[in-house]
Amino acid sequence: MSAEKIATRDSYGKALVELGRVHEEIVVLDADLAESTRTGWFRKEFPERHIDCGIQEANMMGVAAGLAQTGKVPFCSTFAMFAAGRAYEQIRNSIGYPHVNVKICATHAGISVGEDGATHQCNEDIALMRTIPGMTIINPGDDVEGRAAVYAAYEMDGPVYLRFGRLAVPIINDEKTFRFQIGKGTLLKDGKDVTIVATGLMVAEAVEAEKRLAEAGIDAQVVNIHTIKPIDEDLIAECAAKTGNVVTVEEHSVIGGLGSAVAEVLGEKQPARIKRIGVPDTFSISGPGAKLLSYYGLDADGIVKTVTEFLQ
Repeated sequence: MSAEKIATRDSYGKALVELGRVHEEIVVLDADLAESTRTGWFRKEFPERHIDCGIQEANMMGVAAGLAQTGKVPFCSTFAMFAAGRAYEQIRNSIGYPHVNVKICATHAGISVGEDGATHQCNEDIALMRTIPGMTIINPGDDVEGRAAVYAAYEMDGPVYLRFGRLAVPIINDEKTFRFQIGKGTLLKDGKDVTIVATGLMVAEAVEAEKRLAEAGIDAQVVNIHTIKPIDEDLIAECAAKTGNVVTVEEHSVIGGLGSAVAEVLGEKQPARIKRIGVPDTFSISGPGAKLLSYYGLDADGIVKTVTEFLQ
């Protein structure tokens, strides 16, 4: 794991520019947040292919759907709260229902938004997007995975929800050997006692937690699930069959996100004990992003504590 830290919203901005240089059909829409979402980098190089829709997120989704019908590939961006929350109906009816080729790129997801508080800390977006038929959901864990996810989203036909964070995170993947495939998780480390299934910003914390658990004599598997939907059922079932104990970790509500998706797989394919780590059924508090992760037990220390208690 590299000591260098990069926010996945930066990864998104870089990948957009790289793709834009090759594919002229890509257009980028934003809702008056181009600096924060990093689509401003695309606007600087391709101003004629960037549309600032203003603070009209619902309208932006409709515009994107229309552009997709003309053969363009729209990437529309805003904060997760305003994409999945404010524009849910338009995503459902104008993008999901006709299954048009729109990429919804939601930045500033989860509690790591920090001081912006509960009104901007979107911990429900994955749950909302999971309910839309045909929606692919990708939650990358580092810079390498983030850029690869944008490329993969472009290459597939159909609606995609990509979730990016504000907080800089360590690089865990080797760019030279990393291969991204939608719907396929990655076994980062094998083990026999417990399976830790993580997504997004939590993957790096799970990797660090595994090292500390090893020092305490607990042999943990670490699984990175970057695609929440469709989820890698076979990998999850295989790992659960080996350890019998599964702990999910997500910067999202414990309701409806990764934990729920994994529990559904276990219930249907491979029964096992499961513990979900995430934001409890409450509106989160305001504070620095890193401190909030610690407060809700989503850092390495919290994961170690929960896993240890779960196994006892």
